[in-house]
Amino acid sequence: MKNVTKYKKGYFLPPKYGMDWAKRDSVEKAPIWCSVDLRDGNQALIIPMSLEQKLEFFTFLVKIGFKEIEIGFPAASETEYNFCRALIEKKLIPDGVAVQVLTQSREHIIKKTFEALRGAKSAIVHLYNSTSAAQREQVFKKSKEEIISIAVEGAKTVKRFSEEYGGNFKFEYSPESFTGTETDFALEICDEVLKIWEPREDNKAIINLPGTVEVSMPHVYASQVEYICDNLYKRENVVVSIHPHNDRGCAVADAEMGLLAGADRVEGTLFGNGERTGNADIVTLALNMYSQGTDPGLELGDIPEITDVYEKMTGMDVHRRHPYCGELVFAAFSGSHQDAIAKGMAWREEQKPRFWNVPYLPIDPADIGRRYEGDVIRINSQSGKGGIGYILKRYGVDLPVKMRESVGYAVKDFSDKAHRELQPEEVYNAFCSAFVNVESKIKVMETHYSQEIGAISAIVTLRVNGKERVITGSGNGRLDAVSDALKKCLNIKFNIEYYSEHTMGVGSNSRAMSYVEIKDGKGRSSWGSGLHTDIIMSSIAALISAINRSELL
Repeated sequence: MKNVTKYKKGYFLPPKYGMDWAKRDSVEKAPIWCSVDLRDGNQALIIPMSLEQKLEFFTFLVKIGFKEIEIGFPAASETEYNFCRALIEKKLIPDGVAVQVLTQSREHIIKKTFEALRGAKSAIVHLYNSTSAAQREQVFKKSKEEIISIAVEGAKTVKRFSEEYGGNFKFEYSPESFTGTETDFALEICDEVLKIWEPREDNKAIINLPGTVEVSMPHVYASQVEYICDNLYKRENVVVSIHPHNDRGCAVADAEMGLLAGADRVEGTLFGNGERTGNADIVTLALNMYSQGTDPGLELGDIPEITDVYEKMTGMDVHRRHPYCGELVFAAFSGSHQDAIAKGMAWREEQKPRFWNVPYLPIDPADIGRRYEGDVIRINSQSGKGGIGYILKRYGVDLPVKMRESVGYAVKDFSDKAHRELQPEEVYNAFCSAFVNVESKIKVMETHYSQEIGAISAIVTLRVNGKERVITGSGNGRLDAVSDALKKCLNIKFNIEYYSEHTMGVGSNSRAMSYVEIKDGKGRSSWGSGLHTDIIMSSIAALISAINRSELL
């Protein structure tokens, strides 16, 4: 690409470049989750949510289990202010849930923010100012000392108004554009703010380290977070929060590594909605933890509902390949994948292991409200016999292993000609159409049997190409006797290579499904199935199906 020399690294390594976090291999405890869907997420929508939508979405976020929810920037607009007031005045904020509001470090904005929070049982006042080298030099044209002064004056003003208005207020500070700020300077400004607030064990402050613009690989962000965590003033009384954005596509990785580096809290949104490429995706983060045995502390057992509500409220779409939640993320079209999944599921049923470990499925789709049929095994022209057999088993059809290849080809051919994916019911119907009770050339009208010495005799009324014929044959069983009659009548040669049957359903509604494989004199194989309430008629129908499908006639 042209002009590559115009770009350089836009981040600063911390003075002490530690990597202790890399010794940890998983997040073993859920962080404090703060949803910013109603603020950061909402401001990124083409059409921001209405007051009614915000109220509905807030209630849904509470239902999922969020205990901290950033609801907006009350001083920025009347809509934001009225939303905050509506939540408080309508008593929609449950005990144990704190609303969070954002404010710049300016006195009149801070004052209106506290006015909006009057009467709130629990609230977080989130103060911020930009600290990055680019913002200092290009936007504000201020020195480091002047930027610190802005933060300190804001911290003093927040503390003063909290005393004036009373209430259960917690303070949060963000050195905005933290990732583009010299790490030692970010530490210095955070320490100065904390010295104003003097956090205590019973009233901790929050220091939020936003990846306002993601400018580095995730391990660099983690090392920056680790440096702050290791050196922060009164760290024991501070909740370190992270707020990664997704400019490089690594917000989830930033968040996970940031937690390994010592962060206690994550700000993010459902499905990663947010400005530019979005925020850290809390659903993915939480389910990543869940997949490794850590309780994320959020109720995500009905992903289809969560997806529907999100899409309705925001007007955004969840991508088909979105981790865990997309329509196709558990879908296996590949034959080898389907076969492995089907065998893995069968192994689970037999062995009943304690832990989940099915090929190609990092978590059990059923745990988040997904179905095996239609969500996991998906059938198209690329599918294999294992997946098709798995789908058919859900309809009570237990295909013989040897028959699966023939059925697989027939179903894939149907999908190929239709040029689309098949739904589970269509797979079953395609199987029935191609293999079950096939009467295209010959049809058995009725059969009668009699016992002879050492054999069974069969009298078969047969319709061949529209004409009825009565034929006889004998064998060591009823199916063998009918087979003998057919060979004589039709002047064909074949051997029955395989036969099996099983019941479908129970009680008076049960039917027998039979499977027959025949081979002609040239070694060509043909399969057929029969379905009937009478097991003998089922076996005869399977034989007739195999003959009709063969090249014998």
